[in-house]
Amino acid sequence: MTMKVFIPSPLQSYTRQKSEVAAEGTTLEGLLADLDRRYPGFRFRIVNEQGALREHIKLFINEAQTHDLTHPLQRSDEIHILCALSGGSDAS
Repeated sequence: MTMKVFIPSPLQSYTRQKSEVAAEGTTLEGLLADLDRRYPGFRFRIVNEQGALREHIKLFINEAQTHDLTHPLQRSDEIHILCALSGGSDAS
């Protein structure tokens, strides 16, 4: 089953500058594996060496945030990947 996946600007260099791509999978893990097959190196930007989401990555399925890569997916789901911003200086 193919779903829409929305890609944040910092990761679009891996998806040939596309902000929206199609991917397949019955779970988020399967979807990320499919994205990595289509766009080599993509999964490593989302998941660390221990198989957990990277600290600065947020995943949403139809507007509901999840950290569970085994979360089941439905054909109608839309997946949003967000990168949290970090850095800068404290003005206080």
